[in-house]
Amino acid sequence: MWRRAGLAGDAQKAETKEEFVKVRRRDLERLTTEVMQLRDFLPKIINGDILGTFQKLDAMESNMEKKEEEIEQLKMDCEHFRARLETAQADCMREKKEKLDLRQQLNEAKQQLLQQAEYCTEMGAAVCTLLWGVSSNEEAVKTLLGGSKAVKFFTITAQTMESFVKSLSEDMKQQDLDSDENQFVLALAGIVTNVAALACGREFLVSSSRELLDTMMHLLGDMKPGVCTKFKVLMLMSLYNVSINLKGLKYISENPVFIPLLWWLLNDPDTEVCLHALRLLQSVILEPEVLAKAASEMRDTLPFQRIIALSKSRNADLQALAKELLEDLKILEYEA
Repeated sequence: MWRRAGLAGDAQKAETKEEFVKVRRRDLERLTTEVMQLRDFLPKIINGDILGTFQKLDAMESNMEKKEEEIEQLKMDCEHFRARLETAQADCMREKKEKLDLRQQLNEAKQQLLQQAEYCTEMGAAVCTLLWGVSSNEEAVKTLLGGSKAVKFFTITAQTMESFVKSLSEDMKQQDLDSDENQFVLALAGIVTNVAALACGREFLVSSSRELLDTMMHLLGDMKPGVCTKFKVLMLMSLYNVSINLKGLKYISENPVFIPLLWWLLNDPDTEVCLHALRLLQSVILEPEVLAKAASEMRDTLPFQRIIALSKSRNADLQALAKELLEDLKILEYEA
């Protein structure tokens, strides 16, 4: 009994320990009123701020999401462009390699072409040199002209001569007489000279190879004085041989470049060139029908002083021909 009573007393003491505050009624009422006012007005104030804050937060979140999407898109674009760049770089490297391979192939092709050109030139020089020798035989020339490729041969001859002259450098002082190119065109010119030395050859050239005659006159006017003199002499000999044929002489003399060409060649420093130019001029003077058409132009443009100078040349053949020509030219006075 004593022990139970003790426990009950302890509980009572614990309850008596709760604290209470005494507040006047008036203050409590005022406090109650303020709390009620706060309950009415505080949500309105707080809700407006919170709503604006939430709206801003939503906008910021939306912007962040857009930015994240943009960043993600930029990353994807970056990866795409990186892949394209790597592909382009790989293509570029492949193209560079292909270009290098093509350049090497081109260089090899150029080298092969050069070797083939050199071979063809060597072969042409050798064959035409042999043919030059053979063409001194009349029967051989007749056989040559009777072939189906004769016209083609002289057409190629004209083209080869023209190509050779175009290849001459502007500042070239002396032609390499031992070069295959030089031997090639000399042999071709020699063949034409031998063919024109025969009546059948002259007739063939005048009738079927006028392009070759025109080309030779054109080339003689293009080459500078003192250059390729042997080549010039052979072409002049060919034209002189053709001029033995009346039809050939008329064709040559009626070419507009013929008379100016003779004056140009008479000023060449090489005596052989001057000698054969005088022979060609003499062919015109000694043919009355041709002279009648050319007399006026010759009288107005003929370089008498140059011919007089040649008549005093140390070269006996040139001197004799120049003197003879001066006598022949007196006929122009009567023609006047």
